[in-house]
Amino acid sequence: MAKKNKSALEEKKGISISEITNSSSIKSIQNKRKVEVDTNTLIASILNKDITALSRAITLVESKNPKHLEKANATIKGCLPHANKSIRIGITGVPGVGKSTFIETFGKYLTSLGKRVAVLAIDPTSTITKGSILGDKTRMEELVKDENAFIRPSASGDSLGGVARKTRESIILCEAAGFDVIIIETVGVGQSETTVHSMVDFFLLLKLAGAGDELQGIKRGIMEMADAIAINKADGDNLKHARLAKVEFNRALHLYPEKESEWQPKVTLCSALHNEGIDAIWKIILDYIQLTTKNTYFQAKRNDQNKFWLIQTIENQLKSDFFNAPKIKKELIKQLQLIEDNKTTPFAAAYYLLKL
Repeated sequence: MAKKNKSALEEKKGISISEITNSSSIKSIQNKRKVEVDTNTLIASILNKDITALSRAITLVESKNPKHLEKANATIKGCLPHANKSIRIGITGVPGVGKSTFIETFGKYLTSLGKRVAVLAIDPTSTITKGSILGDKTRMEELVKDENAFIRPSASGDSLGGVARKTRESIILCEAAGFDVIIIETVGVGQSETTVHSMVDFFLLLKLAGAGDELQGIKRGIMEMADAIAINKADGDNLKHARLAKVEFNRALHLYPEKESEWQPKVTLCSALHNEGIDAIWKIILDYIQLTTKNTYFQAKRNDQNKFWLIQTIENQLKSDFFNAPKIKKELIKQLQLIEDNKTTPFAAAYYLLKL
């Protein structure tokens, strides 16, 4: 009976038990299961609003494997003619300001209007363990279930300002997949704001009233980049503080020189938890888009951003090529040891390596 069962199993699977137990056969089976990414099929699926294909394409462009670069570039090139039709919104604020709750409430409001929303959430990478929690899908549990929403958490890695590598290309892929609004959540207040500002149309700064960071926010200059400031958690006992903070921020904004866009940044109150003031923020964004489209600033800004990312990509590739060169890898170890032994300076060592 056992023998009969064995042969039935072999006949059904089309492979003998002895082959299965052979390690080389196992490897052969695994290799057969690996399906090569067909670029044309991937592009067609993305344009057909296939979320699985979109996720796969983003994984491809985020890959550090040099073999994936050519396919990633081909995918982006194929999607590019179908991109650039969304509103790109950058959202930032200090940790604890309620970014995830706000984005979920804001996203649900937009999908209720018939919009398709993609959220590219950047998770900070630990400098010690090199790991990321990537917990945005857990925090936005209502939005993640919405069929008109797509949430993609990415680890920031060691890229500039904590912004995930290839976020710019991910925007293009999301736009090609038919998303009307692309939201980019930054890791928090810091250098990442400058980088996110260089890839979005509208920059929203979330603030808290009475948190002691009002003047600090002004000093950091992040307010200068903001197209609007939303004071979150403006509810209950905190509503009075929020109204006072709104007056202070409005005063501060008038100290800045007029923006090239001719837009005067707005300050508004909201409570993401109670779904209050969300519609007012969307109206502010639409007013901004209408003004900047009319005075041609909208397209001019996107053109400047494309030029910036050209230079940025070249710099990143040069850096990657430099440190991955076998000769540099070998000599870098020697130079680091010489610095440790106080036999050379960092500047002399760098000059030597660059000459190589």
